[in-house]
Amino acid sequence: AETMLVFVVPVYNEAENLPRLLSDFEGRPELFSSGGRLVLVDDGSTDGTPDLVREYHGRVPVELVQLERNQGPGVAFRTGFEAVLADCADNSLVVTLEGDTTSDLNALPQMLQREAEGAELVVADWRMVNVSRVRRLLSRSAGFVVRRALGLQAKTVSSFFRVYRASALRHGFDRYGDEFMRETGFACKAEILVKLTALGVRVEEVPVPLDWSRRLGKSKMPVLRTMLAYWRMLLRLRLAGAPS
Repeated sequence: AETMLVFVVPVYNEAENLPRLLSDFEGRPELFSSGGRLVLVDDGSTDGTPDLVREYHGRVPVELVQLERNQGPGVAFRTGFEAVLADCADNSLVVTLEGDTTSDLNALPQMLQREAEGAELVVADWRMVNVSRVRRLLSRSAGFVVRRALGLQAKTVSSFFRVYRASALRHGFDRYGDEFMRETGFACKAEILVKLTALGVRVEEVPVPLDWSRRLGKSKMPVLRTMLAYWRMLLRLRLAGAPS
């Protein structure tokens, strides 16, 4: 049987980008051929994003999970993961990506191939195109912090674009419970990587272009706050020690 793909995408004020995101998926009906779905987690948008999702009646099987107020991508991901893990098989794949269409879906087949060959978490290793200097610096320093302090090999720690085997995510929630995803902001992706790596989950990377010129509107990532969150997380994990 084909492996089911479930997409979990946090969206916050993405009314400008959402039509393009949905059309990217519409052009790839094969992604939903085995009964998968696209779960959009609205993180308290104020620009009509949830209404656009509700009014959509195209070919993509879309579900809306709505948070009443903006709480950050960490909360949105955790809510989305809990929603899909409630009823998907262990061998299903949970795919996460940016809601602003900067994740290149053309790279997905290669990422899925890696999973088929044994990886339990495949991370997009960004090759930045049209990305601001500040952003590059943030990405590099985040990667440096996590690699140096947490002993991870991964180059890209902050990318939303990932393929998780459902069993690996379940393992994380079972083992850590509420502690699995403490970071509410953008540092959540590094935290997940650290914790799943500590549990022995097999992680691999695939180089993927990240093209910021596709996105409309400003990025939602608060650079300084995100950097502080990385350092705070680092300190917390160091004090707690890696799980046994």
